[in-house]
Amino acid sequence: MPKVTFVTVGGTPRTIDATVGDSVMVTAVRNGVRGIVGECGGNSSCATCHVYVDEDFLPLVGPANDLEDDMLDLAVSDRRPTSRLSCQITVTEALDGLTVELPDEQP
Repeated sequence: MPKVTFVTVGGTPRTIDATVGDSVMVTAVRNGVRGIVGECGGNSSCATCHVYVDEDFLPLVGPANDLEDDMLDLAVSDRRPTSRLSCQITVTEALDGLTVELPDEQP
């Protein structure tokens, strides 16, 4: 079972067992990770699941599509080169060990 580590605003890491096929957002919401709201339920229409992906995993996660890219421009927190919407990252075995940092604020 792949593990995803969420680094909170205070810098505390929380590692969670994730289910292959679920999104990183679903993993966070199911496990009560504070800072991931997922208001739109994973439809890439709210940016309340914005995360910063660890640079080592960027090649595996891949780039944002056009819709996600537009939503990231509307995110409350500053956008970084590693910004992604966690609802658009599907957990795979290859992502075992994925680390994402939560932004300072979400709506």
